Amino acid sequence: MCGRFVSATPAAAIADYFDALPPEHELAPNYNVAPTTEVYVVGEGTTGRRLRVMHWGLVPPWAKDQSGASRLINARSETVAVKPSFRSAFRRRRCIIPVDGFYEWTTMPGASRKQPVFIHSPDGSPLALAALWEFWRPPDSDPDGPGLYSCCILTCPANHTISAVHDRMPVLLQRSDWTTWMCSDSDDADLHDLMISAADDALVLHPVSTSVNSTRNNGPELMVQVDPEPIGEIPGQGQLL
Repeated sequence: MCGRFVSATPAAAIADYFDALPPEHELAPNYNVAPTTEVYVVGEGTTGRRLRVMHWGLVPPWAKDQSGASRLINARSETVAVKPSFRSAFRRRRCIIPVDGFYEWTTMPGASRKQPVFIHSPDGSPLALAALWEFWRPPDSDPDGPGLYSCCILTCPANHTISAVHDRMPVLLQRSDWTTWMCSDSDDADLHDLMISAADDALVLHPVSTSVNSTRNNGPELMVQVDPEPIGEIPGQGQLL
């Protein structure tokens, strides 16, 4: 799954990277993004590609309230086309959530608590996570009144690199696949071909401070590599001493 990530790149830089129009308002840099907070989303519209702000945690149009959003932060690629909460969005409302990296937790030998790791691209470029979006308005509310735009991240089986810390990973999209993923008319077979594990060399990871465990902590220091006390090994990072 993907339950915490980093979104610290300025909106203008993200918009430029994805060849999109900038959002109407910019979010503060967030090094510890948690579910039910606002995040950037890239989507295709009638006027072209645009960077928008949405609520992380999908709220289906038929939901009575927003209480279930924290449980719908991820959608499994294997069942997204048939699950009631996601199938409508999968057919017509696909998007990308750009992130600077994401966190996972792994059990270390002899440790009493899990060790967080930061996972990112080798060159530090943004990751394009496959996602879905929905629009929800409270029942019995004014049909012309404000509503909520929400989103969730698609996951797939982990590749060899990530399987050392978790059995699932976000679906990563290559630049050449962005338009196919976000186009509402894309064929189901083409979409399913994109929902696969990333190449083993697409991501690197390193251990970080357990300060990331608390969402009260938020700063660039959360991404900095540390040397945890328990001895273990994470692929590509040598011995953790």
